[in-house]
Amino acid sequence: MGEEEKDRLRNKYGITAEDEAPYVMPKEEDYHILAKCKELETRNLSSEDAEMVSFIHTQLFDDWRAPILEKTQQLLERYR
Repeated sequence: MGEEEKDRLRNKYGITAEDEAPYVMPKEEDYHILAKCKELETRNLSSEDAEMVSFIHTQLFDDWRAPILEKTQQLLERYR
């Protein structure tokens, strides 16, 4: 995806280059997900929902598997 297309998507979804910087954003759906996460973060979320939004963010990383492994390890430790 070229810089012109990224600029168009940033404008469409209200995403800044700074918002986008930590993530891999190869598809328009990624911008849509990030925009929805940003909107949710402005709401008074329960701690459980805030944790879910944080986890959703991790799925936009290039190495999205590491957060999944970390979360599954935490769950395993919680239920031992």
